[in-house]
Amino acid sequence: MNMKFTELRCKEVICVGDGQRLGFVSDVEVEVPEGIIKCIVVPGPCRFLGLFGRKDDFVIPWSCIKRIGPDIILVDVKPQECCVPRFKPGWL
Repeated sequence: MNMKFTELRCKEVICVGDGQRLGFVSDVEVEVPEGIIKCIVVPGPCRFLGLFGRKDDFVIPWSCIKRIGPDIILVDVKPQECCVPRFKPGWL
């Protein structure tokens, strides 16, 4: 299957286990020498009315993707297990 990154970004990610909508793909992590996709990154949900930023991102390993359809990506992962804290300015 051939797919451009821009096509991947237009797809919504849904958890198969509980039907939870995780969001849309924002980034992918690729192993450079081999060209293998390691994982996809989905931004966390907005906090109170979107005024206070977002919650932690979901980093979903490529092996957890079960199906890529025309408009959705089905994943088999528990959302709380794939959360990664967002970078906050001033941490460095």
